[in-house]
Amino acid sequence: MNKLAVISAFLGAQRNRYMNYQPDRDLAERMALAARIPDLDGLELAYPGDFGDMALLKRLLAEHGLGIAAVNFRSRRTGKWWRGSFSAESAAERQEAVEDLCRAMDLAQELGCRRITTCPLNDGADYIFELDYARAYDVAAEAFATACAHAPEVRICIEYKLSDPRARCLFGTAAEAAIFCRIVGADNLGVTLDVGHALYAGERPAQSAALLARAGRLFYVHLNDNDGRWDWDMLPGAYHLWEFVEFFYALKKLGYDQDWYAFDVFSKEIDVVANFAAVTQLTRKLEEIAERIDAETMEELLRQRNPAQTLPYLYSLL
Repeated sequence: MNKLAVISAFLGAQRNRYMNYQPDRDLAERMALAARIPDLDGLELAYPGDFGDMALLKRLLAEHGLGIAAVNFRSRRTGKWWRGSFSAESAAERQEAVEDLCRAMDLAQELGCRRITTCPLNDGADYIFELDYARAYDVAAEAFATACAHAPEVRICIEYKLSDPRARCLFGTAAEAAIFCRIVGADNLGVTLDVGHALYAGERPAQSAALLARAGRLFYVHLNDNDGRWDWDMLPGAYHLWEFVEFFYALKKLGYDQDWYAFDVFSKEIDVVANFAAVTQLTRKLEEIAERIDAETMEELLRQRNPAQTLPYLYSLL
């Protein structure tokens, strides 16, 4: 069974372009909230935000008995890296981003964590003829290769997303992320499969997981749901119950086990602890449904490819 974590930033201020939903909370307040969430095993820490005081961070983690799923390197920053970080036109900006990523890797290891996840949302373009795509992939590959060589024992996971804030992100789909990792060629470079991002990209999460696993790049998983039209960061199963069941069934087959799931779910005005209590409860329920699937029966149904047989079988499990 995989352990459950919340991205620490989702325990603090929650806002969009129109409204502020949750107040700013300091590290101690967010840790205290995490400790109150039922069945939660740990956090995905945010760099640099959570790392202002390493002694405090270590003490709070120990006090609340929280593990670390990963360290989230924020590759978009207010006031800098306006046109991307790893694919920036400026070599100085790319070097700055890589050096900061290497610092995050070192600090993660100091905490006993060997996984960095990063979502290069600002690497991409808004308009046609805005970006030299080939050059962008070339310089990004050089940047990631440098970071991967810094600490080969630390896995770096690229979290892909189709758009936001760029109209088209450089790493928009599972296939794009997988191919890019192959281009770089570093064994410790892989992909974070965010279910919500996969759905928003028009993917089936189980298929994306299979592709990434066969490419040797399925390194990490984020769980959330949406309506397929935007990345709403909703409760797992809110819209895609059966896609989640298929996803969990596939992950077990693919060997993603005894690892971590991290949640990026937007609480809006709902009580944060209550919201994430629902998240953990729903996740375990969806896993339970997936566990009811008899492997031999399902393998035969997959061979037959007859939905008139498969769907009634699935609904008989409820």
